[in-house]
Amino acid sequence: MEQTDDKAGIIREYHHQIFRKVIVFIASVLGIIFFVGLFSIDSYPGIDLRETYEIIWNHIIGNSYEPRSLYWWADRHIWGTAMPHIIVAILAGVSLAVCGTLMQSLMGNPLADPYSTGISSGACFGAVSAIVMGAVVFGFSNQYGIVVNAFIGAMIPALLIIYLSSRIRMTPATLILLGTAISYFFNSLITYMMVTTDADTLKSAYMWQIGSLDGMSWESIPIMLVVTILGSVFVVFAANKLNVMSLGENSAKSLGIDVQQFRTICLAVMAIMTSVIVAFTGIIGFVGLVSPHIVRLLVGSDNKFVLPISMAFGALLLLVADYLAFQLSNIPVGVVMSVIGSPIFLILIIYHTKSKGAVY
Repeated sequence: MEQTDDKAGIIREYHHQIFRKVIVFIASVLGIIFFVGLFSIDSYPGIDLRETYEIIWNHIIGNSYEPRSLYWWADRHIWGTAMPHIIVAILAGVSLAVCGTLMQSLMGNPLADPYSTGISSGACFGAVSAIVMGAVVFGFSNQYGIVVNAFIGAMIPALLIIYLSSRIRMTPATLILLGTAISYFFNSLITYMMVTTDADTLKSAYMWQIGSLDGMSWESIPIMLVVTILGSVFVVFAANKLNVMSLGENSAKSLGIDVQQFRTICLAVMAIMTSVIVAFTGIIGFVGLVSPHIVRLLVGSDNKFVLPISMAFGALLLLVADYLAFQLSNIPVGVVMSVIGSPIFLILIIYHTKSKGAVY
């Protein structure tokens, strides 16, 4: 009789856990939909929230409005200004959250994030060299030159770490230390370029480093969309292996995983996803660091659930930060994200330390 009661209790607890995971995911998706409406209202103030969703839906299904009517103008403003901005925020939030979850599971380190390998510093070096020195790769000009330079700069530390990890046996701690060393190297070059330039150029370079979603257009989306979808699909399908990797290298090897090969592939996927996002948006911190922590706190540590929920939560978190940035006189979203992310991360550290005696 006791065994039957225990079994029933386990089943109830399992269903409760699944229900909580579903609720968190649905709440994140509904939050995204809500902020999509708020952004759209701000792009054309003459409509309410319900009308905003109607305009978006009608545009999707192909319905049109009478030229130069209120809804016709609202449709043009929403789809010409707000939607590219919103979609880039969602893609950036999804990618950074996926890469953060991947890095933390892969390295077994709660402080790991998409920038731990020095990718952000490499991207900064590429972008600042384009802004300050006009050193643009492949002859691109204007904004595309900065994007291409930032992507190539980001791939330099990524390829270096991938090469070294495939050639020599490196522990997760060694990889993070290597990324730190690379970051310091590129930061020194960035500092040299910035202190030798004029004030206007210095401001442009500094604003790029902070991270911003301003000026995004439909042309910015296709590359980010393809890379985010492909990378996210790979990571979701690798969730079971990531669960094993979080137990440590010895456990992973004993279960038949080629640790070096799997880590190299994951680093390559993470590098490409992060490089593409950073190339377009600049450096937006804390999304990849905080999102997986909060999701694990709410739904547990199984990456089969943590990854998709982190994707939705990361997109919501960045949308909220971007909306606040817009309301605060267009402050760059990277600043707002740091203001939001740093106290959240501090609270999470204190919570884990008090409850478990360790950060992770």
